Amino acid sequence: MKTFQTLQELAACIGQTVAVSPWTEITQEQVNMFAEATGDHQWIHIDVEKAKAGPFGAPIAHGFLTLSLIPKLSQSAIKIENVRMGVNYGLNKVRFTSPVPVGSKLRGHMKLLNAVPIDGNGMQFTWEMSIEREGSEKPACIAESLARYYV
Repeated sequence: MKTFQTLQELAACIGQTVAVSPWTEITQEQVNMFAEATGDHQWIHIDVEKAKAGPFGAPIAHGFLTLSLIPKLSQSAIKIENVRMGVNYGLNKVRFTSPVPVGSKLRGHMKLLNAVPIDGNGMQFTWEMSIEREGSEKPACIAESLARYYV
C-alpha cells in the first residue's frame, strides 16, 4: 500500500503509475450475487455447466462486475491521510478488453493522469485503472476513473 500525507503529495505524481493493488480472486458466488443485484442472468455468467461448453470454456464475470472492483482495488493500493472523504465522480472511458473466467485473479494498476482543485476544499483525480488478469497478456479492463477527495 502506498500512503500519501496530502492531496498535493499525490498530485505531484501525475504521469506515473502510482500503485498496484494486491490480487483479488473472482468467485462464482460473487458473479451470482452480481447477477442478482443487476438482473443480468446471462448463462455465460451463472450457468456453470453450459458455460463450460461455451465460447470461454468457463463462466465469466460480468464486465460491470470487473469495473465495480475499482474502489476495492484502489482502496487496497493507496491511502491518503488527512482527507475528510473521497467519492467516485464517474468515468470518462471504459473498455473490457478480455474476459474474466471465474477463479481468475485480478489486480489494478493505477496511473495518475490529472489532478485539479475543486470547490469545497478538494481535488479531483483522473486515474487510468488497468485491471490485470493473472496469466493474461491483455488487461481485463481499462478505465479512466474520476475520484474526488476533500480535506
